[in-house]
Amino acid sequence: MPDTLDTRLETVLGITEDASRISLAHFEGALHIDTKDDASPVTIADQETEQYIRSKLEAAFPEDGIFGEEFDNLRLDSATIWVIDPIDGTRSFIAGVPLFGMLLAMVQDGSPVLGICRLPALGQVFSAAKGMGATRNGAAIRTSGQTKLRDAMLFINEGENIYANEPDVFDRLTKAGKLRRLSYDCQPHALVASGQIDAVVDYNLKPYDYLAMVPIIEEAGGVITDWHGATLDFNSDGRVVSAATPELHAELLTLLNAD
Repeated sequence: MPDTLDTRLETVLGITEDASRISLAHFEGALHIDTKDDASPVTIADQETEQYIRSKLEAAFPEDGIFGEEFDNLRLDSATIWVIDPIDGTRSFIAGVPLFGMLLAMVQDGSPVLGICRLPALGQVFSAAKGMGATRNGAAIRTSGQTKLRDAMLFINEGENIYANEPDVFDRLTKAGKLRRLSYDCQPHALVASGQIDAVVDYNLKPYDYLAMVPIIEEAGGVITDWHGATLDFNSDGRVVSAATPELHAELLTLLNAD
């Protein structure tokens, strides 16, 4: 099989589908929970899921690098790096909330060119590769096309952290848009890609939390950057905004940087 972007997407869709069965097998059972140095929780489900994905990536693409949440990184000087978040939303996972995800990105020469966002408990998979469009469960998706913040459905991720560290921004966000919801993790960004909501403002993310969403949002017609409009990469500061259109995105950047 030729090593092309579409064949790579097909391969990793299969890998993540199989890996999702691992997390689902643990979802309704009793879990031992450890706490990492940053006070975030980790479970055996996180570790087993990432180990499985890593082993399959190593077999399929042995020269590529791997940047994962739970284990040591490999070959980060490679032109192509796979970025893994085995369970995005571990707090939701351990609480029995079915909105946790699984994220996998392929970053080539520093730019995310392929992304997968699985929501195992919902039976949904969002995927995209550069120039190939975005899909949900194989069907093409597009953003809503909303251009006006005053009419937008806005989700605010990590609201308590934004409130604690940037209270003026939080105050402005809670007054913006037509409808607002406090939310978490990758699912709201996937909802932007599928046109069900219009924008998400996010905070305190790591590269494995956002790089997979870049191709998905962009191939669906949306925009995703940091709070200053800069392209997302491994060195971004973790403050992320995704929006259905460039016009809506620009309004959100103005709101976020109003101080």
